[in-house]
Amino acid sequence: MQRTLKYRGFEICVDLVPTSEDMFDAWLWIEGPPHGPSVATHGQRIKVRGGPFSQRWAYFVAQIAGQASIDVILGPGE
Repeated sequence: MQRTLKYRGFEICVDLVPTSEDMFDAWLWIEGPPHGPSVATHGQRIKVRGGPFSQRWAYFVAQIAGQASIDVILGPGE
């Protein structure tokens, strides 16, 4: 199951991988502007630690992790 969220000019792509009934590992990767800040792991899948999660919680945790990563790349927002 995949979901893509837009945040500060980037896209946070979330992929859920079933581990057992109603439980999922969350993976995310970040895609952004081609001329944006360079990042070593740009576009590379990263597993969210602490799982497995329920479906709703997995999407939420991956979204927050992606947003935090983008905030580190761009600096504080307004």
